[in-house]
Amino acid sequence: MALEPDLVFPQIIENVRQPSKTYQLDIETGEITARIDGRQAIEQFITKAIHTIRFHVPIYSPDYGCEIQSLFGRGFSERFIRAEIVRMVTEALIYDDRIERVSDFEVKAEADEVYLSFRVDTVEGVIHYKEVI
Repeated sequence: MALEPDLVFPQIIENVRQPSKTYQLDIETGEITARIDGRQAIEQFITKAIHTIRFHVPIYSPDYGCEIQSLFGRGFSERFIRAEIVRMVTEALIYDDRIERVSDFEVKAEADEVYLSFRVDTVEGVIHYKEVI
């Protein structure tokens, strides 16, 4: 008879990435069209995070969204607006654990539109994002 207890320890699994399955949303119509995962889900997150005005939609946490719209029509210099857009977009995206880095910003203002492009390094690869605000 052994004096030690007969213990079995469970196997510990670390660093297992959880799926990012979500519904695909047609931004133009607001319709849900399918289920998506991986790169498509990350691309949709980026678009939604930039287009959602932070603190204006009560179903989202205060961490979700972007305040870019608060910059326009307030008399700020173009240089200040460009710097703030970079900061605001980075803050809107970087908290998501699927996003590793946001970089290589280009911000161009023409008439009433701002052309924004940047690079997002994600767990699914690099996404080059372009948007007109």
